[in-house]
Amino acid sequence: MVSEKKERNKLSKKDITKLGLLSLFNQSGMNYQRMQADGWTFAMIPSLKKVYGDDKKGLIEAVKANLQFINTNNYAAPLLMGLEASLEENGEERSTIDGLRVALFGPIAGIGDAITWYTILPIVAGVTASFAKQGSILGPLVFFIVYVAMFLARMPIAHLGYSAGTRAISKIHENSAIVAHAASVLGCTVIGGLIATYVQINVVTKIQVTSSHTISIQKEFFDNIFPNILPLGYTFLLYWLLKKKNVSPVTLIILTFLLAILFSWMGVL
Repeated sequence: MVSEKKERNKLSKKDITKLGLLSLFNQSGMNYQRMQADGWTFAMIPSLKKVYGDDKKGLIEAVKANLQFINTNNYAAPLLMGLEASLEENGEERSTIDGLRVALFGPIAGIGDAITWYTILPIVAGVTASFAKQGSILGPLVFFIVYVAMFLARMPIAHLGYSAGTRAISKIHENSAIVAHAASVLGCTVIGGLIATYVQINVVTKIQVTSSHTISIQKEFFDNIFPNILPLGYTFLLYWLLKKKNVSPVTLIILTFLLAILFSWMGVL
């Protein structure tokens, strides 16, 4: 049974410009539990409030959904914010919106990092540093102008994401089930890849075979048989405690810190 979509308020160009400007706060509430989720939601709330209007229940669901884990390139974030705003405005299914957000924040982070941190800023810094080395005021001035331009680019980037989302609505309608499933699969793949990136567990203990030869448990055993099995196992343990035993995320974070300190002091990890 397909649920009937409610008529939602439309966002103006001014609203999308404001969204791009508020994306400056995307990393204002960084934390290890949900990364950029707090700053992301703060930027999205004005648009969500206008879209949902008097629909308080829908607004609450949208805010809760945006408070889930997200970590993407800060300069490219307005692109995904604009895309999400257009989907919210057009009344797309919550599963589709959330699936696309989860599926896209990783790839967008990769593209954004490659363009900003690995291309534009290093090149500009190299060129302007040579000017500064010669005592020219152009060095710091040009670098400052480029940096400010990257901040101001957030607003047209937000408009680009919004326009792209609007054009994609018809395709999503035609293939809603496929899009939702594909987004969910890709989202799980991205989250799975993040485990190996963010969770680092290495066993430093070595087994003394002879007086002159030792075997590294990490290199000779875990890395050869099943690389990253310890991060994967610990992540599933935390997931089980969180979902099945209703353990608080804060408790799990504190537990992780204590275990890391204990095993490090013991010389095990």
